[in-house]
Amino acid sequence: MTVLFESRYPTHPDDVKHYDTDELRQHFLVDNLMQRDKLVLCYTHYERVIVGSAVPVQTAVALTAPEALKAQFFLQRRELGIINVGGTGKVSVDGTEYVLKNTEALYVGMGARDVSFSSDDASKPAKFYLNSAPAHHAYPTKHLTMDKCTVLQMGALETSNERAIHQLMINDVVETCQLQMGLTVLKPGSVWNTMPAHQHDRRMEAYFYFNLADDQRVCHFMGQPQETRHIWVANEQAVVSPAWSIHSGCGTSNYAFIWGMAGENLDYHDMDKFPASAMK
Repeated sequence: MTVLFESRYPTHPDDVKHYDTDELRQHFLVDNLMQRDKLVLCYTHYERVIVGSAVPVQTAVALTAPEALKAQFFLQRRELGIINVGGTGKVSVDGTEYVLKNTEALYVGMGARDVSFSSDDASKPAKFYLNSAPAHHAYPTKHLTMDKCTVLQMGALETSNERAIHQLMINDVVETCQLQMGLTVLKPGSVWNTMPAHQHDRRMEAYFYFNLADDQRVCHFMGQPQETRHIWVANEQAVVSPAWSIHSGCGTSNYAFIWGMAGENLDYHDMDKFPASAMK
């Protein structure tokens, strides 16, 4: 099994104003996720959140602790959120197996020592998307499904942003230290996500885009409201969003994305919104 680990350092908004396309992608786009039989981890230094993936095909993939974590095991001082965007698979947590179908999630609390991922069918492997954040308390592991989470119906077809926000991992569904995750599905004919765009200075966020055809893209908007930038994103790629940045996107077709947040405030609605008329 191969582990791919990288570290991304924080950026100041005044510096980002001068970034060209390659620099924006280097600092904020995670474009190496979902590799077969590999554990991929990107340590962001924004709230020390790790964005990653595990795709077990020929063998199980273990959640190992890279040397950079200086930990005896990955979840020694961390919590973990997992959402499966592939075929049915299993997550083993200290000997207990949890079956995750497509779009199902698992929260794993601090202290779990042995975590591994496997697929039921190698021809249709599970694709586990991972977010992890530092933790201060050991909350119980919990299996989360789309039919048992809070669902917000947002937007309208007239504004091309009709979507269902599935709050899989927020504090009125499962207890966490700081990690929150969910899955948003855009309806056919809708292409805009998170509009009006917003910031939340009390937490960072990462977007993982999927269910996007190979020849389609999402244009992800970031930056300060008066100094926006954009990154073109392909299927199964993620964008890291600092607390000072807006986050929104527009696709060349409808798609789905996973949002993950971490920071000091667990209030999902704590955000500062900016209408399209206020953006530059």
